[in-house]
Amino acid sequence: MRNNTRFADILSFDIDRVAAAAGSDPDVLRMENLDTDVPPPPNAVAATRQALADGQGNSWLPFTGLPVLREAIAADLRERTGTGYNPGRQICVTSGGTAAVMPVLQAVTEPGQQVVLTDPTYAGLLQRVRLASARPHLVPLHVDGGLWRLDREALAGIREAAAFLLMSPSMPSGVVFAEEDWAAVAEACERLDAYLIYDAAMERIVFDGHPRVNPCRVANLAERTVIIGSVSKEYRMIGWRIGWVAGPADIMARIMVAVTYNTTVSSGFSQLGAAVALAEPSGVAEAVAEYQARHETVARQLQGLPLVRAAGGWSCLVDAGKLGIPARELSERLLTRGRIAATPMTAWGGEVAHRYVRLVFSNEPVKRLAELRDRFDAAL
Repeated sequence: MRNNTRFADILSFDIDRVAAAAGSDPDVLRMENLDTDVPPPPNAVAATRQALADGQGNSWLPFTGLPVLREAIAADLRERTGTGYNPGRQICVTSGGTAAVMPVLQAVTEPGQQVVLTDPTYAGLLQRVRLASARPHLVPLHVDGGLWRLDREALAGIREAAAFLLMSPSMPSGVVFAEEDWAAVAEACERLDAYLIYDAAMERIVFDGHPRVNPCRVANLAERTVIIGSVSKEYRMIGWRIGWVAGPADIMARIMVAVTYNTTVSSGFSQLGAAVALAEPSGVAEAVAEYQARHETVARQLQGLPLVRAAGGWSCLVDAGKLGIPARELSERLLTRGRIAATPMTAWGGEVAHRYVRLVFSNEPVKRLAELRDRFDAAL
């Protein structure tokens, strides 16, 4: 059998391995996967049920998404970005946000070109860069004042890139980029004639005191930015598998072709539910308050241990290296001794990420998270 070099450096998420080891034991704290027990918007659930009952959306067409959803996305983006997107020419619906990443990469890169990501970053972004036959270039995050920060000097030193693939808040770290960070990204994109691929899946899940800056509002970035969004996290609609891409019309023409030949069409029933979630009050602020309370509980429980706080998102990281334990071993100890399912970050970046274990706080209530320190101490 021939080898396929595209897969040579692809690593497993490790989420599925940890989940399988945890099984269905109700005593285990499920902190390995980015699920949530915060319910989706009731109005979106009702609209989805109604679509199923009526047979609405049971079609192969339109390939790029139902007009009602694309119009709702355009309205939402206008509020977030200050930019008007043509629903027909500049927005394409995808089967979840991460399903948009590969078509976008195929549209903005050639094989062998460099794509810049942070270290740590979401493994689903990093490994897709490799699958697209591009080359990842990792810019390290560093810890300052107990929070992750972007290394702007490393960003300024990059000499080639076709694209920057960034999240804010970002998985798994919870880093949130300030306006100065986005300005540094804008300078690098302009200098290198590169696109910004902005994964906005968690944009509004930002905790008190931290900025929420959409990069399209930063000078010289909007015309270079391709936005990837979804209803999975802000709207707690993971199972709907509805995402989208929005960007300049010329590049969107290519992205739409790639999306069409990748998945043909997203669920019409789910699209109708997603349109309602975007157009009506959907409990985002209340959900963010709950996630912040859970994060604060985790931080209090692990006070004195090398936890790096998140400025937003659904997860935070513990430095296994500072504990003198390899990340994979710490993950195994946490499960077997502490009954905590947590994922090592071995596929989520380079030298920085490999030191850490991720704790997801979106799927366990505060009452259960209050047991975290005793369980952690048992593992150590």
